[in-house]
Amino acid sequence: MKEKEKDFNVLILGSDFNAYCMARCYHELYGQKVNVIGKRALGVVSYSKIVHFKQEPDLETPQGFVQALNEYAKTQEASTILVIVTSDELVRLLVENQNQLDKKYVHNYPNLEILNKILVKDVFYQTFQDGTLNVPKTYIYPCGKKEKLDEEKIKSLMYPLIIKPGNNIEYHSHKFEGMYKVYKVHTRQELQEVVDKIENAGYTSNLVIQEFIPGDDCALFDVACYCSKNKKMQLSTFAQIGLQERNPGGIGNCTVLINGFNEHGDSDDIVTPLKEFMEKIGYQGFAEFDLKYDSRDKKYKVLEINPRQARCSYYLTACGHNLIQYLVDDLIYHKEKDYKLEKQQVLLKFVPNSVIKKYVTSEPLRKKALELIKEKKVAQPLKYKKDRSIRRRLYLIGKDLSYKRKYKTLNW
Repeated sequence: MKEKEKDFNVLILGSDFNAYCMARCYHELYGQKVNVIGKRALGVVSYSKIVHFKQEPDLETPQGFVQALNEYAKTQEASTILVIVTSDELVRLLVENQNQLDKKYVHNYPNLEILNKILVKDVFYQTFQDGTLNVPKTYIYPCGKKEKLDEEKIKSLMYPLIIKPGNNIEYHSHKFEGMYKVYKVHTRQELQEVVDKIENAGYTSNLVIQEFIPGDDCALFDVACYCSKNKKMQLSTFAQIGLQERNPGGIGNCTVLINGFNEHGDSDDIVTPLKEFMEKIGYQGFAEFDLKYDSRDKKYKVLEINPRQARCSYYLTACGHNLIQYLVDDLIYHKEKDYKLEKQQVLLKFVPNSVIKKYVTSEPLRKKALELIKEKKVAQPLKYKKDRSIRRRLYLIGKDLSYKRKYKTLNW
C-alpha cells in the first residue's frame, strides 16, 4: 500500500520536461494530481491529466516569484509545502528569496554560497580547476569590459573550442539571433565573431572558453545523486549517454542514456571522488554531474554540476528510487538512508527506437540499448500509461516526428 500524504503537500515550479517528470514521480507515488505553477503553459504539462497547472507569467522575477508562492500558500490548509523547482533560474530565485516566503515552505537546495560556486560556470571552473575536480582546460574572458582576448591564453588551448556563458541567467535575458546554449568554434576568427555577437547583445558577465574534449554524444556521462538535508549522499547513479538534443537551445539535455553502463569499464572509481567532493563542500539536495570521457588521458572531465534534478533524472525513479519519495522521506519524515550506488541497467529515452538505431554511434552502447528494449527495461518519461488523452497522444506523436527530423537534419 502506498504511503498517503499527511499534513503536507507538494508544489512543482516549472512547465518543461523536468516539471512533467517530477509530476509523474508524484503521481506514481500517490496516485493524485500535483499542483504545478509555471511561467508559460508548455504542452508537456498543460496537456497532462496528472497536474493542476497554473500559469504565472512573472514567476521568474523576484517579486512575481515571492507573490505567486505566498498567494498559493494562503490557499493551502496543509502546514507544510514541499516545493520543487525545475530550472537553474528557479533554484536561484528560491534560495535568494526564501526568507520572504511563507513559513510553510520547505525545500532541499544548497545555500547561496555553494550555489554560486556551482551554478555560475566561470566561478565553478576558477574554483575547482586546482585539481579538486578533473575539468577541461579553460580560459575565462570578461565581457563588457572592452578587453581584447588574451592571445597567449588562447594559444595555450587547442581548437576546436567550446564557448558558453558563465552566467546563464544573465545570458538568457539578452536574446539575439543565432543564440546558442553552447558554441563550438574551429578558428580564431570564429571565436572572435561569437564573442562579439554575445557582447553586442548586452551580456556583461564572463565567458567560459575551453578546449573541446574529443568525442561525440557517446563520450558523455551522467551522474545523478541525492544528498540529504544532513549533507550526506544517500544515492547516486552512473550512466553513459547515447544522444543529446540537437536544437541550439537544447544542447546539453540528453535524450538517450543507459544507467549502469560504461563501455570503458567500471564506474565505482569515478563516482567515489564525486561523493567525497559533494560531502566535503556540504552540498544538499539533488544534483547532476555532466561528465565527458577524455580518450587522451582516460579521465572523466566534469563539464558542469546542475544544482537540481535534471529532466533525465527520472531514470532514478525507473530504477526504484522515486525522486519525490527521497525528498518526502528526508524533509517530512526525517528518515536516514544508507548510501547506494545504483547499478541497475535501465535505458532512458525521449526519442523513437529508430533514432537510437540510426544515430547512436557507439556500437556497444547501441547494442545494449536495443537489448534493453527487447527486455522491456526502458523508461520513457513522457509516455505515461496513466496520463493519456487524444490531445496528449497527438502532442507525443508530434514530438517523435520532430525528433526524427532533427536528428536527420541537425548536427552539432
